[in-house]
Amino acid sequence: MSDAAAEQLFLGRQPILDREQRLHAYELLFRNGTTNAAEVTDGVQATATVIANAFSELGVAAALGKCRAFINIDEAFLFSDMLELLPKQSVVLEILETVPPTAAVIERCQALKEAGFMLALDDVIQLAPEFAGLLALVDVVKVDILPLSQRELQQLVVKLKPLGKQLLAEKVDSREQMEQCLKLGFNLFQGYYFAKPTIIAGKKLDHSQLSLMKLMGLLLSDADTSELENALKAEPGLTVNLLRMTNSVGFGNTQTISSLRHAIAVLGRRQLQRWLQLLVFSSGKQSTACNPLLLMAATRGRLMELLADEVQPGHGAFADQAFMAGIMSLMPALIGLPIAEIITQLALPDSVKQALIAGHGDLGCLLKISESCETGDLRTLSHNLQQLPGLGAKALNRAQTQALQWANTISQ
Repeated sequence: MSDAAAEQLFLGRQPILDREQRLHAYELLFRNGTTNAAEVTDGVQATATVIANAFSELGVAAALGKCRAFINIDEAFLFSDMLELLPKQSVVLEILETVPPTAAVIERCQALKEAGFMLALDDVIQLAPEFAGLLALVDVVKVDILPLSQRELQQLVVKLKPLGKQLLAEKVDSREQMEQCLKLGFNLFQGYYFAKPTIIAGKKLDHSQLSLMKLMGLLLSDADTSELENALKAEPGLTVNLLRMTNSVGFGNTQTISSLRHAIAVLGRRQLQRWLQLLVFSSGKQSTACNPLLLMAATRGRLMELLADEVQPGHGAFADQAFMAGIMSLMPALIGLPIAEIITQLALPDSVKQALIAGHGDLGCLLKISESCETGDLRTLSHNLQQLPGLGAKALNRAQTQALQWANTISQ
């Protein structure tokens, strides 16, 4: 595959959660930008190459941490030798519903199973007899709940349970659907309710006592401001609350807060320490489970910070604003308020405000690029990359990998 084709490959991911809404795995989504149906074979080859590069060269395996990655596998790729390049301990091979359960397919899946791969069957909505052999081999059954009525879903689960497989509910779009699937006994969950920011509302910005104590320790040891800044960057919820407090009427501040470093300086270390002490005492039991949306906010902020440095190298203030715009863009989903209402409480730079409200400027462009990477919207991604001549596909892939690795370290 040519270098030009390789530059068109991008990575996305969607979290898969367990019954306690803890991060369990990711579904990785690879794109090559090819829409011509006549190039399906090349598309498979491109997908295989991207996967190989992702795990061996770009280091995405490090970004996954202890989580496995679900990888979509079509019929052509199922029989590709490139499949052997995937690290079996880190992936689940997700057999697409378009793969016919032929004798050759079942034989191939049996061989992969014996080689140590975990298998999943995608988009199950019924138990057709011809899929019995394939169902016997897979570890996870992904049930597409979208087209099923409550009664149909219940009947399907009754048939699936005796098979002893992990049941994953996909396309979970609401709390009601999640609660129904919990009652039916699903083990894993995936869908816009968890990962699409516009669906989730009213979530509390939680932070574990461990994170709070870490920040307290840095303050008590008289750590450099840069260390405090880096620790806060890993906690989007704390960051937003810090900005709110720094900009509050009660605090009496009228300055425009341009960065975390600025906020720390304006607030002062003694006030920051008091604030953290209050949060430690007011927080409930320690929670180490990572909120997927907070993790997404941190990842998006870090990605935008890295991309900003590509667009305007050495311009620290622009990178700081990019990070702030990234995490702030997900606050409406986290706290259930419109972005316009949230930013009225904060003295943010005009460039950040315009990016968040209207998507204007270079920051708005970076925000659209980050969102497109998450959703797989290649048309929007390509358009916005063209708006920033200093940013190419290779730099984007590199920044994504670094952002994912960074997000993994803060989720541990």
